Amino acid sequence: MALKPTTCKEAIARWEKEKGENAADAKVIELQFQWPPIEKMDGALSTLVACEKLSLSTNMIDKIAGIAGMRSLKILSLGRNYIKSLAGIETVAETLEELWISYNSIDKLKGIGALKNLRVLYISNNLVKEWVEFNRLQECPALRDLVFIGNPLCDNQPDVETWRTQASNRLQQIIKLDGIPIVRDTD
Repeated sequence: MALKPTTCKEAIARWEKEKGENAADAKVIELQFQWPPIEKMDGALSTLVACEKLSLSTNMIDKIAGIAGMRSLKILSLGRNYIKSLAGIETVAETLEELWISYNSIDKLKGIGALKNLRVLYISNNLVKEWVEFNRLQECPALRDLVFIGNPLCDNQPDVETWRTQASNRLQQIIKLDGIPIVRDTD
């Protein structure tokens, strides 16, 4: 007998029961490692109006959805899912400062430019293989901290130094790449 996936509504109710809090008032909500896993992000998430940090990592989610009403969201953690694109993220573009989305199946960064306040992007171990996609990060003026290791684009460079030089030249705004500060010539 197959287990039915956990819905966002069920996960939120479970969280409320464990914490003895009202989810609509909470600043941090952690719905990672649900069993059975969450497969869909849905409108139940939009009830989390006070939430500043939402974690849905380590589930089986394949697309970003249902977060349009999350008007306080600053940090969204979606690592270790099956997400293939950033479509749907633009609904929280005004507030989002950190997106943790490593270990997914993202190959294109279309839509990332909407995130004008994004400071931190952890997108390691995805499927980005082209500089033209990487260059879309130039549209994120606030970006300071980028973790991109484990994408085919990095692995295809001759060595780490080449990768770091290319990446930091393309993204003048970042100060940290793959966990290591960037040293720029200031002349």
